[in-house]
Amino acid sequence: MTDILSHRLTRRAALLGMGAALATPAIHGASAQGAPIKVGVLHSLSGTMAISETALRDTVLMMVEGINSRGGLLGRRVEAVVVDPASNWPLFAEKARELLQVAKVDVTFGCWTSVSRKSVLPVFEELNGLLFYPVQYEGEEQSKNVFYTGAAPNQQAIPAVEYLMSKDGGEARRIALLGTDYVYPRTTNRILRAFLNSKGIADADIMEEYTPFGHSDWQGIVARVKRFAGEGKRTAIVSTINGDANVPFYRELGNQGIKAEDIPSVAFSVGEEELAGIDTKPLVGHLAAWNYFMSVNSPANTEFKNQWQAYIKNPRRVTNDPMEATLVGFKMWAQAVAKAGTTAVDAVREAMYGQKVDAPCGYTLEMHRNHHLSKPVMIGEVMENGQFNIVWKTPGPIVAENWSPFIPENASRRRG
Repeated sequence: MTDILSHRLTRRAALLGMGAALATPAIHGASAQGAPIKVGVLHSLSGTMAISETALRDTVLMMVEGINSRGGLLGRRVEAVVVDPASNWPLFAEKARELLQVAKVDVTFGCWTSVSRKSVLPVFEELNGLLFYPVQYEGEEQSKNVFYTGAAPNQQAIPAVEYLMSKDGGEARRIALLGTDYVYPRTTNRILRAFLNSKGIADADIMEEYTPFGHSDWQGIVARVKRFAGEGKRTAIVSTINGDANVPFYRELGNQGIKAEDIPSVAFSVGEEELAGIDTKPLVGHLAAWNYFMSVNSPANTEFKNQWQAYIKNPRRVTNDPMEATLVGFKMWAQAVAKAGTTAVDAVREAMYGQKVDAPCGYTLEMHRNHHLSKPVMIGEVMENGQFNIVWKTPGPIVAENWSPFIPENASRRRG
Protein backbone atom coordinates (compact mmCIF):
# COMPACT_ATOMS: atom_id res chain seq x y z
CA MET A 1 0.00 0.00 0.00
CA THR A 2 1.06 3.57 -0.61
CA ASP A 3 1.87 6.05 2.12
CA ILE A 4 -0.80 8.12 3.81
CA LEU A 5 -0.14 11.83 3.91
CA SER A 6 -1.02 13.34 7.25
CA HIS A 7 -1.70 17.07 7.46
CA ARG A 8 -1.02 18.32 10.98
CA LEU A 9 -2.87 21.50 10.57
CA THR A 10 -1.16 24.60 11.40
CA ARG A 11 -2.04 26.72 8.36
CA ARG A 12 0.44 25.25 5.93
CA ALA A 13 1.76 22.10 7.51
CA ALA A 14 4.20 19.64 6.04
CA LEU A 15 2.97 16.26 4.83
CA LEU A 16 4.04 13.37 6.99
CA GLY A 17 4.37 9.81 5.65
CA MET A 18 2.87 6.89 7.52
CA GLY A 19 4.03 3.32 7.84
CA ALA A 20 2.81 0.01 6.57
CA ALA A 21 -0.77 -1.19 6.88
CA LEU A 22 -1.91 -2.94 10.03
CA ALA A 23 -3.72 -6.23 9.87
CA THR A 24 -6.13 -5.42 12.70
CA PRO A 25 -9.53 -3.76 12.21
CA ALA A 26 -9.96 -0.02 12.69
CA ILE A 27 -10.34 1.19 16.25
CA HIS A 28 -12.55 4.27 16.58
CA GLY A 29 -12.85 6.73 19.42
CA ALA A 30 -9.31 6.63 20.86
CA SER A 31 -9.50 6.86 24.64
CA ALA A 32 -6.04 8.26 25.36
CA GLN A 33 -6.50 11.73 26.83
CA GLY A 34 -5.12 14.33 24.48
CA ALA A 35 -4.77 11.96 21.51
CA PRO A 36 -5.81 13.77 18.31
CA ILE A 37 -9.15 13.11 16.69
CA LYS A 38 -8.36 12.02 13.14
CA VAL A 39 -10.38 13.09 10.11
CA GLY A 40 -9.79 11.22 6.86
CA VAL A 41 -9.92 13.13 3.56
CA LEU A 42 -10.58 10.81 0.61
CA HIS A 43 -10.70 13.01 -2.50
CA SER A 44 -8.98 12.82 -5.89
CA LEU A 45 -6.16 15.35 -6.09
CA SER A 46 -5.03 14.13 -9.52
CA GLY A 47 -6.70 12.63 -12.57
CA THR A 48 -9.99 13.51 -14.25
CA MET A 49 -11.88 14.34 -11.03
CA ALA A 50 -9.25 16.62 -9.48
CA ILE A 51 -10.94 19.62 -11.13
CA SER A 52 -13.88 19.07 -8.78
CA GLU A 53 -12.52 17.25 -5.74
CA THR A 54 -9.46 19.33 -4.81
CA ALA A 55 -11.70 22.10 -3.46
CA LEU A 56 -13.42 19.59 -1.19
CA ARG A 57 -10.08 18.59 0.30
CA ASP A 58 -9.40 22.25 0.94
CA THR A 59 -12.81 22.70 2.56
CA VAL A 60 -12.16 19.93 5.07
CA LEU A 61 -8.75 21.39 5.89
CA MET A 62 -10.38 24.78 6.43
CA MET A 63 -12.94 23.26 8.79
CA VAL A 64 -10.25 21.40 10.72
CA GLU A 65 -8.21 24.56 11.11
CA GLY A 66 -11.31 26.42 12.26
CA ILE A 67 -12.30 23.91 14.91
CA ASN A 68 -8.73 23.78 16.24
CA SER A 69 -8.67 27.58 16.51
CA ARG A 70 -11.66 27.24 18.84
CA GLY A 71 -9.96 24.68 21.08
CA GLY A 72 -10.57 21.46 19.15
CA LEU A 73 -13.24 18.87 19.89
CA LEU A 74 -13.80 17.12 23.23
CA GLY A 75 -10.71 18.98 24.43
CA ARG A 76 -8.59 17.28 21.76
CA ARG A 77 -6.89 18.55 18.64
CA VAL A 78 -8.37 17.52 15.29
CA GLU A 79 -5.93 16.22 12.68
CA ALA A 80 -6.66 15.74 8.97
CA VAL A 81 -5.22 12.71 7.19
CA VAL A 82 -5.20 13.31 3.43
CA VAL A 83 -4.84 10.68 0.72
CA ASP A 84 -5.04 10.90 -3.08
CA PRO A 85 -7.01 8.09 -4.76
CA ALA A 86 -6.14 9.78 -8.07
CA SER A 87 -9.52 9.29 -9.83
CA ASN A 88 -8.77 5.55 -9.75
CA TRP A 89 -11.88 3.73 -8.54
CA PRO A 90 -10.24 0.55 -7.14
CA LEU A 91 -7.60 2.74 -5.48
CA PHE A 92 -10.37 4.48 -3.54
CA ALA A 93 -11.07 1.22 -1.70
CA GLU A 94 -7.38 0.71 -0.95
CA LYS A 95 -7.04 4.25 0.36
CA ALA A 96 -10.18 3.88 2.46
CA ARG A 97 -8.73 0.77 4.07
CA GLU A 98 -5.48 2.63 4.80
CA LEU A 99 -7.37 5.46 6.45
CA LEU A 100 -9.30 3.07 8.67
CA GLN A 101 -6.64 0.49 9.47
CA VAL A 102 -3.39 2.45 9.33
CA ALA A 103 -4.37 5.98 10.33
CA LYS A 104 -7.33 4.79 12.43
CA VAL A 105 -9.37 7.83 11.45
CA ASP A 106 -12.53 8.56 13.42
CA VAL A 107 -14.45 9.84 10.39
CA THR A 108 -13.86 10.29 6.65
CA PHE A 109 -15.06 12.98 4.29
CA GLY A 110 -14.72 11.91 0.71
CA CYS A 111 -15.65 10.67 -2.77
CA TRP A 112 -17.38 12.48 -5.61
CA THR A 113 -18.45 9.93 -8.18
CA SER A 114 -20.86 7.16 -7.27
CA VAL A 115 -18.43 4.57 -8.60
CA SER A 116 -15.86 5.75 -6.05
CA ARG A 117 -18.45 5.70 -3.27
CA LYS A 118 -19.56 2.20 -4.21
CA SER A 119 -15.91 1.13 -4.30
CA VAL A 120 -15.32 2.19 -0.70
CA LEU A 121 -18.72 1.26 0.74
CA PRO A 122 -17.86 -2.41 1.50
CA VAL A 123 -14.70 -1.25 3.30
CA PHE A 124 -16.57 1.19 5.53
CA GLU A 125 -19.22 -1.42 6.28
CA GLU A 126 -16.67 -4.15 7.02
CA LEU A 127 -14.61 -1.96 9.36
CA ASN A 128 -17.51 0.09 10.76
CA GLY A 129 -16.08 3.36 9.51
CA LEU A 130 -18.07 6.55 9.02
CA LEU A 131 -18.14 8.33 5.63
CA PHE A 132 -19.67 11.71 4.83
CA TYR A 133 -20.47 11.87 1.10
CA PRO A 134 -21.02 15.46 -0.13
CA VAL A 135 -22.20 15.19 -3.73
CA GLN A 136 -25.54 14.80 -5.50
CA TYR A 137 -26.11 11.22 -6.57
CA GLU A 138 -28.60 8.76 -8.04
CA GLY A 139 -30.10 7.52 -4.76
CA GLU A 140 -30.98 3.83 -4.53
CA GLU A 141 -28.72 3.42 -1.52
CA GLN A 142 -28.72 3.72 2.24
CA SER A 143 -25.91 2.54 4.52
CA LYS A 144 -25.56 2.91 8.26
CA ASN A 145 -21.92 3.81 7.60
CA VAL A 146 -22.59 6.73 5.24
CA PHE A 147 -24.24 10.12 5.70
CA TYR A 148 -25.26 11.58 2.34
CA THR A 149 -25.07 15.39 2.44
CA GLY A 150 -25.56 15.90 -1.31
CA ALA A 151 -28.87 15.75 -3.17
CA ALA A 152 -31.03 12.76 -4.00
CA PRO A 153 -32.79 12.88 -7.43
CA ASN A 154 -35.95 14.50 -6.02
CA GLN A 155 -33.75 17.29 -4.62
CA GLN A 156 -32.06 18.14 -7.93
CA ALA A 157 -32.72 16.14 -11.10
CA ILE A 158 -36.51 15.96 -11.10
CA PRO A 159 -37.12 19.60 -10.09
CA ALA A 160 -34.62 20.70 -12.76
CA VAL A 161 -36.46 18.84 -15.52
CA GLU A 162 -39.79 20.13 -14.22
CA TYR A 163 -38.36 23.62 -14.55
CA LEU A 164 -37.23 22.99 -18.15
CA MET A 165 -40.77 21.86 -18.99
CA SER A 166 -42.38 24.88 -17.32
CA LYS A 167 -43.24 28.17 -19.02
CA ASP A 168 -40.43 29.95 -17.16
CA GLY A 169 -37.97 27.24 -18.19
CA GLY A 170 -38.87 27.31 -21.89
CA GLU A 171 -41.51 24.55 -22.12
CA ALA A 172 -39.14 21.87 -23.40
CA ARG A 173 -40.81 18.82 -24.96
CA ARG A 174 -37.67 17.02 -26.16
CA ILE A 175 -34.83 16.18 -23.79
CA ALA A 176 -31.24 15.18 -24.60
CA LEU A 177 -29.78 13.24 -21.65
CA LEU A 178 -25.97 13.46 -21.89
CA GLY A 179 -23.84 11.78 -19.25
CA THR A 180 -20.58 10.15 -18.27
CA ASP A 181 -20.80 6.38 -18.54
CA TYR A 182 -21.16 5.17 -14.97
CA VAL A 183 -23.81 4.44 -12.37
CA TYR A 184 -24.85 7.99 -11.40
CA PRO A 185 -25.79 9.25 -14.88
CA ARG A 186 -27.34 5.96 -15.99
CA THR A 187 -29.50 5.53 -12.88
CA THR A 188 -30.46 9.20 -12.75
CA ASN A 189 -31.45 9.10 -16.41
CA ARG A 190 -33.45 5.93 -15.84
CA ILE A 191 -35.39 7.87 -13.20
CA LEU A 192 -35.73 10.90 -15.47
CA ARG A 193 -36.94 8.84 -18.44
CA ALA A 194 -39.70 7.33 -16.28
CA PHE A 195 -40.57 10.77 -14.95
CA LEU A 196 -40.69 12.24 -18.48
CA ASN A 197 -42.87 9.36 -19.66
CA SER A 198 -45.25 10.07 -16.77
CA LYS A 199 -45.52 13.66 -18.06
CA GLY A 200 -46.43 12.52 -21.57
CA ILE A 201 -42.96 12.74 -23.14
CA ALA A 202 -42.51 9.77 -25.49
CA ASP A 203 -39.27 7.79 -25.70
CA ALA A 204 -38.87 9.09 -29.27
CA ASP A 205 -38.49 12.56 -27.77
CA ILE A 206 -35.71 11.50 -25.40
CA MET A 207 -32.11 11.27 -26.63
CA GLU A 208 -29.60 9.48 -24.39
CA GLU A 209 -25.80 9.40 -24.88
CA TYR A 210 -22.88 8.41 -22.64
CA THR A 211 -19.14 9.03 -22.88
CA PRO A 212 -16.12 7.83 -20.87
CA PHE A 213 -14.53 9.83 -18.07
CA GLY A 214 -12.20 12.47 -19.51
CA HIS A 215 -13.97 12.53 -22.89
CA SER A 216 -12.74 15.40 -25.05
CA ASP A 217 -14.22 15.08 -28.57
CA TRP A 218 -17.77 16.42 -28.35
CA GLN A 219 -18.17 17.57 -31.94
CA GLY A 220 -20.25 14.61 -33.12
CA ILE A 221 -22.49 14.41 -30.05
CA VAL A 222 -23.23 18.14 -30.03
CA ALA A 223 -24.01 17.97 -33.76
CA ARG A 224 -26.48 15.13 -33.07
CA VAL A 225 -28.12 17.23 -30.36
CA LYS A 226 -28.57 20.05 -32.90
CA ARG A 227 -30.20 17.64 -35.38
CA PHE A 228 -32.40 16.22 -32.60
CA ALA A 229 -33.47 19.75 -31.67
CA GLY A 230 -34.24 20.58 -35.30
CA GLU A 231 -37.07 18.07 -35.54
CA GLY A 232 -39.79 20.45 -34.48
CA LYS A 233 -40.13 20.49 -30.68
CA ARG A 234 -38.55 22.72 -28.06
CA THR A 235 -35.42 20.87 -26.86
CA ALA A 236 -33.23 21.07 -23.76
CA ILE A 237 -30.06 19.29 -22.62
CA VAL A 238 -29.80 17.60 -19.23
CA SER A 239 -26.13 17.01 -18.40
CA THR A 240 -24.77 14.47 -15.96
CA ILE A 241 -21.27 14.86 -17.43
CA ASN A 242 -18.65 14.70 -14.67
CA GLY A 243 -15.11 15.92 -14.20
CA ASP A 244 -12.85 17.68 -16.67
CA ALA A 245 -14.91 16.45 -19.65
CA ASN A 246 -17.19 19.41 -18.96
CA VAL A 247 -14.58 21.88 -20.22
CA PRO A 248 -14.48 20.62 -23.86
CA PHE A 249 -18.23 19.92 -23.78
CA TYR A 250 -19.12 23.53 -22.99
CA ARG A 251 -16.46 24.76 -25.39
CA GLU A 252 -18.10 22.72 -28.15
CA LEU A 253 -21.54 24.13 -27.33
CA GLY A 254 -20.01 27.54 -27.96
CA ASN A 255 -18.18 26.40 -31.10
CA GLN A 256 -21.43 25.14 -32.63
CA GLY A 257 -23.37 28.24 -31.64
CA ILE A 258 -25.76 26.56 -29.22
CA LYS A 259 -27.21 29.38 -27.15
CA ALA A 260 -29.36 29.07 -24.07
CA GLU A 261 -32.33 30.73 -25.77
CA ASP A 262 -32.27 28.02 -28.47
CA ILE A 263 -31.26 24.83 -26.62
CA PRO A 264 -30.91 25.43 -22.89
CA SER A 265 -28.64 23.07 -20.99
CA VAL A 266 -29.02 22.25 -17.30
CA ALA A 267 -26.06 20.63 -15.55
CA PHE A 268 -26.05 18.60 -12.35
CA SER A 269 -22.28 18.42 -11.88
CA VAL A 270 -21.06 21.84 -13.01
CA GLY A 271 -20.73 24.68 -10.55
CA GLU A 272 -18.58 27.69 -9.88
CA GLU A 273 -15.37 25.64 -9.57
CA GLU A 274 -15.78 23.96 -12.97
CA LEU A 275 -16.72 27.24 -14.70
CA ALA A 276 -13.51 28.82 -13.46
CA GLY A 277 -11.66 27.07 -16.31
CA ILE A 278 -14.11 27.96 -19.08
CA ASP A 279 -14.81 31.05 -21.19
CA THR A 280 -18.33 31.64 -19.89
CA LYS A 281 -19.44 34.24 -22.46
CA PRO A 282 -20.96 31.65 -24.85
CA LEU A 283 -22.60 29.91 -21.89
CA VAL A 284 -24.55 32.83 -20.46
CA GLY A 285 -28.11 31.71 -19.76
CA HIS A 286 -27.35 28.00 -19.58
CA LEU A 287 -28.40 26.46 -16.29
CA ALA A 288 -27.24 24.41 -13.34
CA ALA A 289 -29.35 22.80 -10.64
CA TRP A 290 -27.93 22.67 -7.13
CA ASN A 291 -28.90 23.19 -3.50
CA TYR A 292 -26.50 26.10 -3.02
CA PHE A 293 -24.84 28.76 -5.14
CA MET A 294 -22.07 31.14 -4.16
CA SER A 295 -24.43 34.00 -5.07
CA VAL A 296 -26.93 33.11 -2.31
CA ASN A 297 -27.65 36.12 -0.11
CA SER A 298 -27.65 34.89 3.49
CA PRO A 299 -25.67 35.68 6.66
CA ALA A 300 -24.40 32.09 6.81
CA ASN A 301 -23.15 32.33 3.23
CA THR A 302 -21.36 35.61 3.90
CA GLU A 303 -19.65 33.92 6.84
CA PHE A 304 -18.77 30.89 4.67
CA LYS A 305 -17.25 32.99 1.89
CA ASN A 306 -15.31 35.14 4.34
CA GLN A 307 -13.98 32.04 6.12
CA TRP A 308 -12.99 30.50 2.77
CA GLN A 309 -11.11 33.57 1.59
CA ALA A 310 -9.38 34.00 4.95
CA TYR A 311 -8.18 30.41 4.64
CA ILE A 312 -7.37 30.10 0.94
CA LYS A 313 -6.08 33.67 0.39
CA ASN A 314 -6.95 33.64 -3.32
CA PRO A 315 -9.85 35.80 -4.56
CA ARG A 316 -10.18 33.60 -7.66
CA ARG A 317 -11.10 30.55 -5.58
CA VAL A 318 -14.87 30.18 -5.40
CA THR A 319 -17.33 28.29 -3.22
CA ASN A 320 -19.79 25.74 -4.60
CA ASP A 321 -22.49 23.25 -3.64
CA PRO A 322 -20.36 20.21 -2.71
CA MET A 323 -18.16 22.50 -0.61
CA GLU A 324 -21.25 23.68 1.26
CA ALA A 325 -22.38 20.07 1.69
CA THR A 326 -18.93 19.26 3.09
CA LEU A 327 -19.14 22.17 5.53
CA VAL A 328 -22.64 21.15 6.66
CA GLY A 329 -21.54 17.54 7.13
CA PHE A 330 -18.48 18.56 9.12
CA LYS A 331 -20.50 20.84 11.40
CA MET A 332 -23.11 18.14 12.00
CA TRP A 333 -20.44 15.55 12.72
CA ALA A 334 -18.74 17.87 15.24
CA GLN A 335 -22.09 18.56 16.91
CA ALA A 336 -22.83 14.84 17.06
CA VAL A 337 -19.41 14.08 18.59
CA ALA A 338 -19.99 16.77 21.21
CA LYS A 339 -23.44 15.37 21.97
CA ALA A 340 -22.18 11.77 22.18
CA GLY A 341 -19.08 12.73 24.16
CA THR A 342 -17.04 10.35 22.01
CA THR A 343 -15.91 9.75 18.43
CA ALA A 344 -17.06 6.12 18.55
CA VAL A 345 -18.94 5.48 15.30
CA ASP A 346 -22.06 3.83 16.74
CA ALA A 347 -22.59 6.62 19.28
CA VAL A 348 -21.92 9.38 16.73
CA ARG A 349 -24.30 7.76 14.24
CA GLU A 350 -27.16 7.84 16.76
CA ALA A 351 -26.31 11.44 17.72
CA MET A 352 -26.41 12.51 14.05
CA TYR A 353 -30.16 11.96 13.70
CA GLY A 354 -31.97 15.26 14.01
CA GLN A 355 -28.82 17.39 13.88
CA LYS A 356 -29.51 20.82 12.38
CA VAL A 357 -27.25 23.45 10.83
CA ASP A 358 -28.04 26.97 9.65
CA ALA A 359 -26.47 26.46 6.24
CA PRO A 360 -25.01 28.92 3.70
CA CYS A 361 -27.89 28.06 1.34
CA GLY A 362 -30.04 30.22 3.61
CA TYR A 363 -32.03 27.46 5.28
CA THR A 364 -31.77 25.28 8.37
CA LEU A 365 -30.91 21.76 7.18
CA GLU A 366 -31.72 18.62 9.17
CA MET A 367 -30.27 15.11 9.07
CA HIS A 368 -32.97 12.45 8.90
CA ARG A 369 -32.88 8.79 9.87
CA ASN A 370 -32.54 7.81 6.23
CA HIS A 371 -29.03 9.36 6.48
CA HIS A 372 -29.96 12.15 4.04
CA LEU A 373 -30.38 15.89 4.52
CA SER A 374 -33.44 17.97 3.82
CA LYS A 375 -32.29 20.46 1.16
CA PRO A 376 -33.71 23.32 -0.93
CA VAL A 377 -33.48 23.15 -4.73
CA MET A 378 -32.16 26.06 -6.80
CA ILE A 379 -31.83 26.69 -10.53
CA GLY A 380 -29.13 29.15 -11.56
CA GLU A 381 -28.27 30.79 -14.88
CA VAL A 382 -24.63 31.15 -15.86
CA MET A 383 -23.45 34.77 -15.85
CA GLU A 384 -20.42 36.17 -17.68
CA ASN A 385 -18.40 36.31 -14.47
CA GLY A 386 -18.79 32.56 -13.88
CA GLN A 387 -21.33 33.01 -11.11
CA PHE A 388 -24.98 31.96 -11.17
CA ASN A 389 -28.10 34.11 -11.09
CA ILE A 390 -30.71 32.15 -9.15
CA VAL A 391 -33.87 32.13 -11.29
CA TRP A 392 -35.95 29.60 -9.34
CA LYS A 393 -35.91 27.85 -5.98
CA THR A 394 -38.19 25.82 -3.76
CA PRO A 395 -39.93 27.62 -0.86
CA GLY A 396 -37.88 25.58 1.60
CA PRO A 397 -35.94 22.34 2.14
CA ILE A 398 -37.25 19.09 0.64
CA VAL A 399 -36.87 15.74 2.40
CA ALA A 400 -34.79 13.29 0.33
CA GLU A 401 -36.36 10.33 -1.43
CA ASN A 402 -33.34 8.07 -1.65
CA TRP A 403 -35.52 5.27 -3.08
CA SER A 404 -37.13 6.79 -6.17
CA PRO A 405 -40.83 6.15 -6.83
CA PHE A 406 -39.95 6.16 -10.54
CA ILE A 407 -38.07 2.87 -10.20
CA PRO A 408 -40.69 0.09 -10.10
CA GLU A 409 -38.61 -2.21 -7.88
CA ASN A 410 -38.94 0.36 -5.08
CA ALA A 411 -42.73 0.08 -4.84
CA SER A 412 -42.55 -2.17 -1.80
CA ARG A 413 -39.71 -0.31 -0.07
CA ARG A 414 -40.24 1.76 3.02
CA ARG A 415 -39.00 5.24 2.16
CA GLY A 416 -37.54 7.77 4.59
